Amino acid sequence: MSNTPNTPTEATDIAYILGHCRTVGVVGLSPQPHRDSYAVSRYMQAQGWRIVPINPNATNILGETAYPSLTEAARHHRIELVNVFRNSADVPPVVDEAIAIGAQGVWLQMGVVHGVAAAKARAAGLRFVQDRCLMVEHRRFL
Repeated sequence: MSNTPNTPTEATDIAYILGHCRTVGVVGLSPQPHRDSYAVSRYMQAQGWRIVPINPNATNILGETAYPSLTEAARHHRIELVNVFRNSADVPPVVDEAIAIGAQGVWLQMGVVHGVAAAKARAAGLRFVQDRCLMVEHRRFL
């Protein structure tokens, strides 16, 4: 896979997200340290970002209270970015929730792509990045 953004819009969205978003609802964050979601979230947390775990099967991950949904998390935190570690087929309802809670952007991790959800998110005014790693792009942005 390419290390450059797929479109000029995506390049702008990456720059905006990395420059402006600091509170991230991580959908599918695993409490298991060997999982990518845990490693990426731990890295972002070490960079000063607030991680809000979204996992209905956990109560606490990385020292943060885990919530069963973005909607529930948004009752306690202002979620600026939604970072998704789920299968591509699971993305549409996550985008719907991101729109409903007023998130600024949605980030789909490596291997997660959904064109229809991307179009819906952008039409609602959200920044949208797919098939990219937040940690890798953050390191490049530094």
